[in-house]
Amino acid sequence: MSDDQAVLLRAVHDAHAPALFRFVVRLTHDPILAQDIVQEALLRAWRSPAILEQSDEAARAWLFTVARHLVIDDRRSARHSHEFATDDVPERSTHDATDAVLDKWLLSDALLALSLEHRTVIVSSFYLGQTAAEIAERENVPVGTVRSRIHYALRALRVALQERGVTE
Repeated sequence: MSDDQAVLLRAVHDAHAPALFRFVVRLTHDPILAQDIVQEALLRAWRSPAILEQSDEAARAWLFTVARHLVIDDRRSARHSHEFATDDVPERSTHDATDAVLDKWLLSDALLALSLEHRTVIVSSFYLGQTAAEIAERENVPVGTVRSRIHYALRALRVALQERGVTE
């Protein structure tokens, strides 16, 4: 858009947008929809530079005609004929535990795919909150072995979850 067209569009907007808005509000009784329609009418004027170069009265008539057609199109649309506005929500959504149950099932299935040593360190560390030293003492292995098992168990768990399509 050239600078001249921008100046013309701004002049058309300043001269006709308030009256166009009032006209559309009277037709729709919806100020938000009226703003959208005025914006669309001005956008169409911007796309048709010849309109901007016409006389002030011709541009105004064109804008009002476009706006009226946009209101008619909205009234004929499926959205308008099948939807209605209300302040009362017919039903409240409730928290559904389905996702949590599915996550638990997938994780337990993936944990069963691990070796006993790997499953033990994962459960002890992440679910029971035990430290590597506590796990090492209970399992009677060095702390470094527990840390190594945790590392490799997490890698194996990631692969098991990937095989089930959970992670990438």
